[in-house]
Amino acid sequence: MRIATWNINSVRLRIESLKQFSEAFSPDIICLQEIKVCDSDFPFEAIKAFGYPYIEVCGEKSYNGVAILSKLPLSQCIKLQFDGPKQARHIAATLADGTEIHNFYVPAGGDEPDVTINPKFAHKLAFMDSVTAWFAAKRNKQDRLIIVGDLNIAPLEHDVWSHKQLLNIVSHTPIEVAKMTTLQQSLDFIDVCRVHVPASEKLYSWWSYRNRDWRSSNRGRRLDHIWVSPALQEAILASDIIKDIRDWQQPSDHVPVIADFANIS
Repeated sequence: MRIATWNINSVRLRIESLKQFSEAFSPDIICLQEIKVCDSDFPFEAIKAFGYPYIEVCGEKSYNGVAILSKLPLSQCIKLQFDGPKQARHIAATLADGTEIHNFYVPAGGDEPDVTINPKFAHKLAFMDSVTAWFAAKRNKQDRLIIVGDLNIAPLEHDVWSHKQLLNIVSHTPIEVAKMTTLQQSLDFIDVCRVHVPASEKLYSWWSYRNRDWRSSNRGRRLDHIWVSPALQEAILASDIIKDIRDWQQPSDHVPVIADFANIS
């Protein structure tokens, strides 16, 4: 099975890019973030025509929103709310073999990494704590779990273009990394993209629109992630970040991350 995660930054604006991506890489499941559309206006029929008959959506007009597109049957869809304002930031569904896929769009957190002056940053930290508490209370290490999405945190030194210069920049601050590490360690989740790519190697999935020549400057961050619980560790086959999509017409500032698994259906 191939699963992809992509912050598409408006599914309707980039519907042709989604089609092109699906044809080129043939994911069995595509998890989207920032779809920026309410459920009633989601392009169900167009995406079904791409070969994804099973679609679960948690949308929001103009902002946020997540969706799961699948060639495989989905069941037990849940849409959770975590600490902070009511927003469309989570959706989960279960495959036939019991594997549960959780798709997240974690709050970006604004510009100032200070909870006393920036409510958006306080929301981000509270959201991460709430997610960690939910998994600790509701799931265990023996469950077949996949977490994907734009988690809006680049945890490792080489997940950003300059560790020293970004230590006080939202997405790579020590407190955000600590929150993410606590979530990861809560059920011993495996960071799939780092299974075959060592932590000493640069790895990015996002490049700012402010960088006109993003490839030359390469000031990226790895904000998009795929994790699995220990029960699925042996199923990991490969992963990739499809950076060339950043060159497509009207690109998102994020590119898709894909992972291949055995024994998941």
